[in-house]
Amino acid sequence: MKKTILVTCLLLGCSTNVTADVIGVYLGASVWDQQAKGNLGSSSEQLDFNLADQQQMSYSLAVEHPLPFIPNAKIATSSLETDGAITLNAPFEFKDQTFDASSQASANFDVTFVDYTLYYELFDNDLISFDFGFTARDFDGSVTVEGQINGNAGSGVISTSEIVPMLYARTNVGLPFTGFNFFAEGNFLSVTDHTLYDYQAGISYELVDNLAIDINLTLGYRSLKLELDDLNDLYTDIEFSGYFAGVVVHF
Repeated sequence: MKKTILVTCLLLGCSTNVTADVIGVYLGASVWDQQAKGNLGSSSEQLDFNLADQQQMSYSLAVEHPLPFIPNAKIATSSLETDGAITLNAPFEFKDQTFDASSQASANFDVTFVDYTLYYELFDNDLISFDFGFTARDFDGSVTVEGQINGNAGSGVISTSEIVPMLYARTNVGLPFTGFNFFAEGNFLSVTDHTLYDYQAGISYELVDNLAIDINLTLGYRSLKLELDDLNDLYTDIEFSGYFAGVVVHF
């Protein structure tokens, strides 16, 4: 959270040193109705804990400028929080703990991440735009499994603090004279240890459009895949997906 505040202050501080004619600031917020499904565990076994659906908030701040060789900057944050429980059919190992067979075990997935993105506008006009860049996704949180260990209550906890590099792309297609735009945005990574993607697509409507401020309402679908192979001893194959609604303010 301290990193988010620091970078936000730096970006806003930069915007005070240039006029509104040469810089654009975009503030966004949305509520995401997450449906979680998939498995988590250790290297030996991953289980489906019947993860619950949740509603989470996402926020973003982007600063764009006309200087051609300096990338634009964006910071965004999202939360992935869910929990679930199952009855174990066999002993289950998690973070050096072995939970008893035929007992109930619960999992709590509580992870947030901050995206630090640098990108270039390859082209940008009223009809279509396309951005491309790179993101450093900073994970922070923990995954906890609780249950019976040799007949007594016990737990295992894995920290998920790590920075993962990802590709970034965004496109926007406008519908002339309607106020509507179609957009798609995503971050992607596929390497030996991890496969991650996070994409969203939807439609926006220009509620306010004048020289001082633009306000756009957004509605769309977002899907986030976490296929992690040994992220601090954590193994997952989980997808968070669902519809979102939000607002973007441009000034």
